[in-house]
Amino acid sequence: MLATGHPGLVLRELTADQSPTYYALVDRIRSHLTAQGDYPEMLTASVESVARDLQEPDDDLAFGVWLHDQLIGRVDLVRKDAKNFVLGYWLDSGHTGHGYATIACEALVEHARLLGATDAWAGVTKGNAPSERVLTRLGFERVADMGAYTRFHRSLAP
Repeated sequence: MLATGHPGLVLRELTADQSPTYYALVDRIRSHLTAQGDYPEMLTASVESVARDLQEPDDDLAFGVWLHDQLIGRVDLVRKDAKNFVLGYWLDSGHTGHGYATIACEALVEHARLLGATDAWAGVTKGNAPSERVLTRLGFERVADMGAYTRFHRSLAP
């Protein structure tokens, strides 16, 4: 479990035994998750596919964002190599606009630093201004236009 700077907001590693809870959230907010073209795989997600994804061992870290024991989103660290991580995140549409994404991502970026990361990256689909604001608040800078999305970077080196 990773604590955050907000009382009641914690990050817990997502595991296969949480699949029904995670799937219920995904199923309820599919249109929100795919509105910007993000997360197209969520359109066809099932309890079984979610369980398989959470069961597969890899170097990626997937955390549920929990607010007072309610799952409200997900944040990920995808390891590109020993020093570079890619940040991914989304929240339930009913919990956006409260700073939760910024707080959760801030905790995850600090976790990446503790794992030895020197650089954090993120990509935001064009038109997703709220997500861009999250990254800007966290000190990320636009570094490249990738066509359908914008790439952001933040140095974590001391």
